[in-house]
Amino acid sequence: MSTPTYISLDGRRVRVRIDGDPDRPPVLLLHGIGRSLEDWAPQFHRLVRTHRVIALDIPGFGFSDRPRERITLPVLARGVAETLAALGEERRLHVIGNSLGGAVAMQLLALEPERVASLVLVNSAGFGSQVAMALRLLAVPGIGYLATRHTTRVAAEMNERLIFADKSLVTKERIDHALAIAKQRDPGDVTYETARALATGRGVRREWRTELIAAVAKHPRRCCLATSPRPPAVRTSTARCTSRT
Repeated sequence: MSTPTYISLDGRRVRVRIDGDPDRPPVLLLHGIGRSLEDWAPQFHRLVRTHRVIALDIPGFGFSDRPRERITLPVLARGVAETLAALGEERRLHVIGNSLGGAVAMQLLALEPERVASLVLVNSAGFGSQVAMALRLLAVPGIGYLATRHTTRVAAEMNERLIFADKSLVTKERIDHALAIAKQRDPGDVTYETARALATGRGVRREWRTELIAAVAKHPRRCCLATSPRPPAVRTSTARCTSRT
């Protein structure tokens, strides 16, 4: 199996992991806010049997350098598209996104529809109006700024426990990894800017969500939605992705 490596994107480093037969259909994996490509490790070895698998630390998150612009959803999606171009991957991809990664996947479809063959949206931002309390707090000026710049081991463990229903997945290695990311220059700023761009203390900002759903509806694709609190339940649509409020 492959290990992560770095590519240069206009003088900035982007961390990627690529594996599988280059001739097989490509799959792109996009992680959630404040996370990294390691979140897809359990799925990687399964997908690589039948696909070329591309995972990356979305520019600004994990160990990837941030974009030069202030963070918005289109900026994140353009960073993903530019990474694919730098890798020479021009085929239509099956894009799988979790949380923020789902919203980035939809924005990629809206910006460059020729790149996207299908979508799998796992607890995706952009579907539904609710935002987790932790992310709402990150969007509050002052609180979010401090929280994204002062990560302790206790805070890192609490965050991992909030993410994983199976607490056995909250390992020392995951906590160490989260602390290593927190020591990087960009993730704190980018997480805060992302939270402020997409949410408020009361919930999701409706403007970007409304615009995104309208843009996605113009480009019908096969789309699978997986949502909590029943993770195994998957809705499918052969026509388009739609939202229920």
